[in-house]
Amino acid sequence: MKGLWGRALWVDLSREETRAWEYPRDYAVNYVGGRGFAARVLWDYLPPRTDPLSPDNLLIFAPGPVTGLAVNSGKMVVAAKSPLTGGYGDGNIGSYFGTMLRKAGFDAVIVTGKARRPSYLYVENGKAHILSAEAVWGSTASECERRLKEVHGKNSGVICTGPAGEKLVRYAVAISQGGRAGGRPGIGAVMGSKNLKAAIALGDMEVPVADAKETRRLLAEGFKAVKAKEGYSFWERQGTMATVEWGQEASVLPTYNFREGTFEFYRMIDGYSMEAMKVGLHSCPVCAMPCGNVVRDQEGLLSELDYENVAMLGSNIGIGHLGHVSVLNRLADELGLDTISLGSAIGFAMEATEKKLIKEGIEWGDHKKAKELVQDIAMRRGLGDLLAEGVKRASEKIGGNSSEWAMHVKGLEISAYDCHAAPAMALAFATSPIGAHHKDAWVISWEVRTGRHSYDEAKVDKVIELQRIRGGMFETLVACRFPWVELGFELDWYPKIFKAVTGMSVDFDFFNQLADRVYSLIRAFWIREMGGWDVSLDMPPARWFKEPLTKGPLAGSKLDLDGYMSMLMAYYRKRGWDSRGVPKRETLVKLGLGDVADAILPK
Repeated sequence: MKGLWGRALWVDLSREETRAWEYPRDYAVNYVGGRGFAARVLWDYLPPRTDPLSPDNLLIFAPGPVTGLAVNSGKMVVAAKSPLTGGYGDGNIGSYFGTMLRKAGFDAVIVTGKARRPSYLYVENGKAHILSAEAVWGSTASECERRLKEVHGKNSGVICTGPAGEKLVRYAVAISQGGRAGGRPGIGAVMGSKNLKAAIALGDMEVPVADAKETRRLLAEGFKAVKAKEGYSFWERQGTMATVEWGQEASVLPTYNFREGTFEFYRMIDGYSMEAMKVGLHSCPVCAMPCGNVVRDQEGLLSELDYENVAMLGSNIGIGHLGHVSVLNRLADELGLDTISLGSAIGFAMEATEKKLIKEGIEWGDHKKAKELVQDIAMRRGLGDLLAEGVKRASEKIGGNSSEWAMHVKGLEISAYDCHAAPAMALAFATSPIGAHHKDAWVISWEVRTGRHSYDEAKVDKVIELQRIRGGMFETLVACRFPWVELGFELDWYPKIFKAVTGMSVDFDFFNQLADRVYSLIRAFWIREMGGWDVSLDMPPARWFKEPLTKGPLAGSKLDLDGYMSMLMAYYRKRGWDSRGVPKRETLVKLGLGDVADAILPK
């Protein structure tokens, strides 16, 4: 298959060895790249029940066949067994590392082992070196990148972990370009556990595409088409920050640890407030619609904002001042902390304080203590050490009824959408293959438009449809969803791009089957690592079922348990899984996963 080199870089940090690996051809044909490649490698090569923070865990950097070649394709997947959830974990990050890795002659990097000293990986035009990172160990992610670029050149692609990754905070992320973050389930901690501070790529090799002229034409035309879309100018102004106002109007803005869906000070943190502070705009490589709104925070330093970090570090913890929110966000990026899980952890601590379950307290809206707590989490000091474990583990330790308002699914904290009155989005969170994340099926805008309170199978169908497109096609190509989601860039572009790059003429049936194969494989990985499965692992937090909203136009709303369960059972049936959520043998065989069936199902 064109568009790929057919080889990945295998790195053993313990042995200080690197080698090129010509992976099986069916990896490309049946899993394409990105998430699909990562999931198959983890299934095939990770010893079952591996401790995620042990040297044996596999850390994978995986672009896809269109990375760097299509509009908004400067993306790659970072993956490993998650130290936060214990299951499959990945993230999508915009980074020059991904585009440069392709130009350096590799389709992916797979890292095992643990270096005997702080190290970083350097890849250039088919060669790789493991070098000392002792000079940058302990530095912030942005400082690490700046200093390594001084050594390897401004065109090098760099991805780092911050101090939080070094301290093994379970929701530490990988950081690139100062504000691009990926790997919410603790990929940064996996890097830290391996003494791997960073990875760098630099190359000038041409990726072998099927039709270079058509690939260039589609890239150029794609840029023009995106920028011609209605709404583009407003996107340039606010990007995802417009979602704060939309979330308030739709009563889905997470407020006070997802207790409410509206925030009395939302105007102080919305897109218009951001515009008044804005000094720049950042983007991933090959991007037609930059999303990184750069502001000067309350301390006069630069912070890159989007909706998720503002909602989780703003309304969710009761802070109604965008300058203060921006400080917390900047610290998170510097330290290498996932802003979504961080906002959830702080909100959990604030509620635990309110309920007198912890001694070292923090009140709602206290931005000064929140700033201290962010640093304490990254350094695992005091209360921060508990919160560095994630809200699931924290709730298990402090007890009471805190498990009912520890806002997570499978151990991954919930993204910034309240679901008291959004059953389809609750199902999307609950069935996301990495835990409660919005990237796989952002169904809530469709649900708000079409009806909030129904529990019919049309909602199940929509969740699966979006999972196939967002979590399947986009995560394996690998490309950004924003042109399609935000501006209506037609999906028909992607089979055309795929054909020009790979030479394969495919339709959406191909991408749907690819997505179904990857989703069932990831579910099987969870089952193998957990030693089984039951429905409780696909349930949203109890709060949304037991505590109705008390404010806003949807006051009194809460999820209906029977309605939700009917949707979940329909979801399993449509996926070809049994009533526990385990893929059936015939489903796995049909998807070409017979070996997987033999591993998790009785013969």
